[in-house]
Amino acid sequence: MKAFFKKLFRQKSSTNIHGNEFPKGWNLTVNGLMNQLVSGKRKQIGDPELSWARASERSLIPTNYRFPSKGDLYKSKVNQTIDYLTAWSVPYTGGGTTTLYKDEKIWIDSEVSDDKPISTYALPVNYKELEERIVPLSERTALKYNGYYFHISTKAINENFDLIQTDFEKEKYK
Repeated sequence: MKAFFKKLFRQKSSTNIHGNEFPKGWNLTVNGLMNQLVSGKRKQIGDPELSWARASERSLIPTNYRFPSKGDLYKSKVNQTIDYLTAWSVPYTGGGTTTLYKDEKIWIDSEVSDDKPISTYALPVNYKELEERIVPLSERTALKYNGYYFHISTKAINENFDLIQTDFEKEKYK
């Protein structure tokens, strides 16, 4: 399922952050398309609408914002609500929202989807400690449970986190 989300949020690296790659009057983002799908207004999401939504979302990112990269280490500026996803050894992804507390650290542990991603995945530095707080016991102890990770927009990273190190490396652990 992580591959599905990567495909959903992936951008072509040639996309100009403020380029006009969507029709005049288009204002839907990826979340907007997903909301239409959930509400029944759309039966499916595909190109070119998905490409337009990505370009529209990217155009909302201020030009002075830094795009996340593999190895970036961030510290939360404030207590904040953040999305997490659970990975499974079956074709299923779960998840929900949780609170990440001020001064808790996250890092970008894998390559981002492109040069200017609208969002990325991250892991907490204190993985085990946060796992116990975030993921319900019934899921953590399930036979097919395979960990968790965060999904964060580029805007949220710039607005709610301080970049404290680049080229950070940490062994992955669960």
